[in-house]
Parts: sequence; structure tokens; C-alpha cells
Amino acid sequence: MDASQTDLETIRRMLADLTARVYRIERRLQIEVEPRQESRKHEPTPASQAQSIPDKPVTTGSDKTRDTPVQRPLHAPALNSDLEARIGSHWLNRIGIAALLIGVSYFLKFAFENDWIGPAGRVAIGLIAGISILLWSERFRGKGYKAFSYSLKAVGIGTLYLSLWAAFQRYNLIPGSVAFIMMLAVTTSAAAIALAQDAEILASLALTGGFATPLLLSTGQNRELALFSYVAILDVATLVLVTFKPWRRLLVMSYAGTLLLYIGWYSEFYTRPQLATTLAFATVFFALFAIAPLVTLQPEHEIPIFASIPALLAFVNACVYFLQVYAMVEEVDKTYVAWFALALAAFYIFLSRLIHARNLSARATEILYLLHLAVAIGFITIAIPIRLNSHWITIGWFVEAGVLLWLANRIKSDFLNGFALAALVLGVFRLLAIDDFHTTQPLFNMRMATHLVAIAVLGAVAWYAAQRSDDTARILGGAALIALNVLALIALSREIADFYSRQITAVHHPGLPQWNSFYVSIHRLEIEREFTYSALWMAYGAMLMIVGFLRRSPFIRWQALILIAITIIKVFAYDVSQLDKGYRIVSFMVLGALLLAISFVYQRDWLKLSARRREEQHAEASSSS
Repeated sequence: MDASQTDLETIRRMLADLTARVYRIERRLQIEVEPRQESRKHEPTPASQAQSIPDKPVTTGSDKTRDTPVQRPLHAPALNSDLEARIGSHWLNRIGIAALLIGVSYFLKFAFENDWIGPAGRVAIGLIAGISILLWSERFRGKGYKAFSYSLKAVGIGTLYLSLWAAFQRYNLIPGSVAFIMMLAVTTSAAAIALAQDAEILASLALTGGFATPLLLSTGQNRELALFSYVAILDVATLVLVTFKPWRRLLVMSYAGTLLLYIGWYSEFYTRPQLATTLAFATVFFALFAIAPLVTLQPEHEIPIFASIPALLAFVNACVYFLQVYAMVEEVDKTYVAWFALALAAFYIFLSRLIHARNLSARATEILYLLHLAVAIGFITIAIPIRLNSHWITIGWFVEAGVLLWLANRIKSDFLNGFALAALVLGVFRLLAIDDFHTTQPLFNMRMATHLVAIAVLGAVAWYAAQRSDDTARILGGAALIALNVLALIALSREIADFYSRQITAVHHPGLPQWNSFYVSIHRLEIEREFTYSALWMAYGAMLMIVGFLRRSPFIRWQALILIAITIIKVFAYDVSQLDKGYRIVSFMVLGALLLAISFVYQRDWLKLSARRREEQHAEASSSS
């Protein structure tokens, strides 16, 4: 048989195999095989083929579809033989291995219970069995059964760890240092196999065994330096591994193992004299996992949920490290914690700039950049209440909001704008709901100063929003203006309330004969306070109306009209029944004069509102026609 015939036979076998595979897929998907249309019936037939094809009556396509029987692959029975081969070669093999391992385990247990094999023999059997299983697994890997080979390797590695644990902890056959070196050798060997075979599952097994080693060899003694040095070596090895392999999940395993060992040791052994050493190791662990997202290798085709692993790890690492330092340093000096939070903020700003300089186009990199920036801002926000007290916390948040607002508009970052607004809202809430000011001087006091800082930041928000043309900026600018005016009214009203509260307190409580004069004095001060409230609101409404006319701003004029409407309701519904005749007369006269003045301005149409309305109506009529 020459080469051309051999190639032809090979092609025929390949076509038959492909046909059988397509048939099996159709059977599994329950797809009915449709008869194929003869698409080439009108093509010219070569002379050689025309001679070999007997004459047949010509039929139409519809006749062929009706008369031609359904075609089936030539090798359809291969499905049953393939299933039979799988059962015989795979499933029975695995069940046999499991049954053999179970039988050997029962035999060893029976032998141990009857003292047929001593402690040294038991450990030796375990070590030999572990090594044998590892070697045996290579045979299956060579035949293409990688998953089964990795399962056997897991059994072998676990057997080696347990055998060494038994040799040290249960039978005292070897010292702890020897057991540690041997377990470290098992971990190193498993990691080397994982690298050589490009198997992430084996690397996971090696890492699990590495972090389990201190637990398996624990003697209940405090060996902080040895424990954390070993953990740091494991973390560095993991970091090096994920630098060359896209195995990001190993970072999560390594961080979880480090955190669990740290928490376990801290809750059992930590004391104040160990502050420096413990803080140093906590900083080393933090630094390793802080730079890990910057050096990890990203897989070419990564599941979306795993793409967020670096960002999640960066966030958790920052929070845990801050809590660790806070727990150790807070009892020493709380001021140090505040400066530490600011140092962390500076560190994460530096990292965010590094990430931004690398590649901002990648989605995962952009998320990581924004997350680092958010963490930095969060630490600044936390440092303010730790370091400052009372109203200085509120002022600090307002200053932070102002700085973030300036920076956000400098670099055109809506992300920072969001944090600026969050800090502003936080400060306003604390100012109105938490801060308790004790003032003795009207207007020129810390409460008014704090309100003025808030008003200044709200004014900056409105001003920056006016520089933009998008709808979101317009909404935020309007909300900032409303909040500014409301906050100014609240501040002035609080000053009025405090002034009259001091006046009322200054009136001494008399004895029973002078009770009538005491009541008259208190009532007079209350009437003056209510009149002052009305006067303030009317004056503020008039001021807003003037600003609205001068700036030709309907938005400001509407605020003025609403405030004046509230004042009208107060005067007619409350002041009429409460104020004395003199205050009542003044209230109505001032309110009437203010309303007439505003009405006169609108009637004179200084803003040309009527002309503008006529133009709008004319434009609408023209467009509709």
C-alpha cells in the first residue's frame, strides 16, 4: 500500500470518528437527524463520475425529502461501546482503588490495635505509603488522567503530613525541629510539582499543608518569632508564585492562613511588652498583601467573580491592619492611632498613583485604583474623630469635604466628588444632630463659625456645579443652594433662641407675692422672641428676593417666595394670637410693606417676564401650526 492510499485510509477513519461523535452529540441533545438536501444536484458531473453512476430517474427536491430514508451514522453502535469502555476502564478502576485503600486502612487499624506493628513501623508505613501514592499518581498523569492523578497526590501529601504529625505529637519519635524540616520539605516538594505540572490544585494543597504545619507541630508554647517568620516566608513564596502564575486564589488562601494564625496567637499569647515585635510582623504581612495586587499575573480568560479578588483583598487587608494596630496602640496613646490613619491614607494615595500610572484602561486596574483612593479617603475621615473632639470633628469633616471638592474639580474626578459630598453630609448631620454648643456671646461664637464653614463648603458645591452643564450638576447645585439657605436660617434662629434663653434664665424666680410680675417678664421675653423670628424670616426672604432679582435667578426668587409664604402663615396663624398689640402692628405693617414692594416689582415687570412669556407662547403657537 503506497503513501496516498495510507493517507486516504487515515482520512476515512477520521471522518467515521467525527460522524460517530456528531451522532452522539445529537442523541444527547435529542436532536432529530433531518435528511440532507442534495445541494449539488445541478452541478456538472465529471466525466469519470458520470460513467460510474447508473441512470436514475430525476426527482424533485420534495420527492427526495419524502422518499429518501433518514440517514444514520455508520458507527452509531460506538456510543454503547464507548460507555462500556468508560465503565470498565475508569469507573471500575477508581472504585477498585478506593476499595483497596479502605481495605488497607482497616487492616492497618486492626494491626495497630493488636500491636502487630509498633509506632516506628506505623510511621514508616505511612511515609512509604504517601511516597508510593505520589509516584503511582504519575503513572495516571502520563496516561492523561490528570484529575485522578491530582486526587491521588492529595491523598499522598495528606498521608505524609499526618505521618510526620504522628511521629512528633503522638509517638515522640522525632524532635520538633526534625518534624518541621520534614514537613517543610513536603510543602516545598508539592509546590515544585505544582510548578512543573502547572497545576493550581497542587499549589493549593502545598499552601494548605504549609499553613497547617504550625498547628500540627504546636506544643502550646509562645514562639512568636519562629511562627511569624515562617508565615512571612510562606507569604513571600506565595507572592513570588502568583507573580509568574495566574493563580490569584492562592493569595486569598495565604491571607486567610496568615490571619487565622495571627488571631490564634494574639488571643493566646499577646502582652504589652510584645508590642514592637508584633507590630513589626503585622506591618510586614500588611505590606506583602498590599503590593500583591500590583504584581499578580492576570489570567487571559478569567471568571468575572475572580477578577475582583485583588480589590477585595486590598480592602480587607487595609481594614484588618488598621484594626490590628488600633487594638495594640489605642491603649498606649490614641493620638498615635490618628497619625497612623493619616500615614495609611498617604500610603494608599501613593499606591493609587502607581496603579494609575500602570494601566488605567483595564477594568480591574481601574477598580483597584478607585478602591485605593477610597480607602485613603476613608482613613482620613476616620483620623478626624480619633484626633479631634466635639465641634472640631465637624469642622474637620467640612474641611475634608472642601479639599476633596477642590481636588475633584482640579483633576475632573466624579469619584472624588462623591466622597466630598459624603463628608459634607456627614458634617452637616453631626452639626445638626450631635454637636452641643454652649455659647455666651451672640453671633461671634464657635457654633456660628462652624455653620459658616458648612455654608462656605455648600457655596463651593453650588459654584462648581454652576461651571458644568450636565443635569446631575444642576440638581446638586440647586440642592446645595437650598441647603445653604436652610442652614443659614437655622444658625440665625439658634442664635435668637440662645439669646432669649439666656434672658429668660437671668430672670430670678421670686417668692409667691411677686409671681405675677415674674410671669409677665417671662411672657414678654417669649413675645419678643417670636417677633424676632418673624422679623428674621421676613428679612431673609427679602434678601433672597433682592438677590434673585439682581442675578435674574427664578430659582432663588422661588426660595424667597416660599420663605415669605411660611412667614405669612406664621404671622396670621400664630403671631395674631400671641403677640401684643404693638408687636402685632409692627409685624403686619412690615409684612404688608414687604409684600407690596415685591408685588410692585413684579407689576413693573423689571425682569420682562411678561414679554418673555409672550415670546414663549408665540413660539409654541408657531411650532404647533
